[in-house]
Amino acid sequence: MELAFTWVVLIAIILGAFGGLNWILKRANKWFYETQLREMQYSLPPGDLGWPFIGNMWSFLRAFKSADPDSFMRTFAARYGGGGMYKALMFGKPSIFVTTPETCKRVLTDDEAFKPGWPSSTMELIGKKSFLGISYEEHKRLRRLTSSPVNGHEALSLYLQYIEQNVASALDKWASMGQIEFLTQLRKLTFRIIMYIFLSSESEPVMEALEREYTSLNYGVRAMAINLPGFAYHKALKARKNLVAVLQSTVKERKNQRKGAMSSKKRDMMDALIDVEDENGRKLSEEEIVDVLLMYLNAGHESSGHITMWATILLQEHPEFLQKAKEEQEEIIKRRPPTQKGLTLNEVREMKYLSKVIDETLRLITFSLTVFREAKANINLNGYIIPKGWKVLVWFRSVHLDPEIYPNPKEFNPSRWDNRIVKAGTFLPFGAGSRMCPGNDLAKLEISIFLHHFLLNYQLQRLNPECSLMYLPHSRPKDNCLARIKKIHSSSA
Repeated sequence: MELAFTWVVLIAIILGAFGGLNWILKRANKWFYETQLREMQYSLPPGDLGWPFIGNMWSFLRAFKSADPDSFMRTFAARYGGGGMYKALMFGKPSIFVTTPETCKRVLTDDEAFKPGWPSSTMELIGKKSFLGISYEEHKRLRRLTSSPVNGHEALSLYLQYIEQNVASALDKWASMGQIEFLTQLRKLTFRIIMYIFLSSESEPVMEALEREYTSLNYGVRAMAINLPGFAYHKALKARKNLVAVLQSTVKERKNQRKGAMSSKKRDMMDALIDVEDENGRKLSEEEIVDVLLMYLNAGHESSGHITMWATILLQEHPEFLQKAKEEQEEIIKRRPPTQKGLTLNEVREMKYLSKVIDETLRLITFSLTVFREAKANINLNGYIIPKGWKVLVWFRSVHLDPEIYPNPKEFNPSRWDNRIVKAGTFLPFGAGSRMCPGNDLAKLEISIFLHHFLLNYQLQRLNPECSLMYLPHSRPKDNCLARIKKIHSSSA
């Protein structure tokens, strides 16, 4: 009897100890990060900073590795109300989620109050001298430099022919290959295009090697920063090292070429970055050039490839929308003068319905689930205080999937954009404000050209249409959309 009683007491002590430890751990972050704020802590948004070091990362990763990634933010709303602002500990830093159009718009457009706040682990991968990390003034200068060569009318007109040739060639090739990973092939195609625009490179072996490295780097951007063999972040750091070595070598080679007689070869983005100088004659360092190129090359093919895949899948799954989009493309061909070969930029801009298809895909998929900012001072937002130095995570998914903004938000419906007036902050596929994605027009051009040729001449036959999805680092079928491309028309657009 005494032995049994002793065991009961011992178990009670152990359980009490675990309970006490759990209580302490759950409040440790609150004590560490909030108590020092004194009276201001009572004006923080509701939320939970989680356990020390881990914070809310486990629940984030658990949700995004499940079939219901939106359960992560839904849990905050269920526990703390629908106010749209929540405190958390993300990527090792005290953070505030903003999830409504008004708060998202304010954070993205107020450069006086907020600066880039990407995790240090992300900056190690993307580069401290890239658009993500540089100051507001440096960002404005580099954006001015790159906007015309990437998104200007003349540049887009020049790129259009190259993009169209590669799209037509790729689709024809895929139709003869049988079973393919559609996403993998699209990523190779968009990478070829972006490499040509930025580096004038068409070397197949070089592009394949670089594309593999970019894939590893991209997987590590949203992973936990565990720099140990076998983890995604460790692989990503190695990939960045390899990419930097290749690009540095390319910059040096290009500079040496330019020391002699001027080449007749077309100028590309690397030439522009080598040439730019400020009012004092200072040119960009090799580190700056490499980091800017890394950021553009990564963003330039990942988003275009994924959104093109999803637009194709969603149209194929909705025959009524596919038919409407196809009729628009056929009408463009009918109106074309008989002497014209290939698309023009004006024709692309006439694709009103296809533009709605792309916008609806961008909304539904939400390629970038969040961006990071940091409060420059104590900021009052929506009646709450965001302390100086705290991170602010602009949560795009909550905006794009809000049923009050978009009825039946998980339904693919391009017609929802008919006569729709987009209110500020309600549609943010490329962000907003001064740091809005600089390659958005180029990305939409690539997607439009691909869909034009696909709709006129091809069909997608998925081999595993019920394949489950992965949501990190971006939404995609686990089989990378295993499919066959079937040619359905013999004429060429």
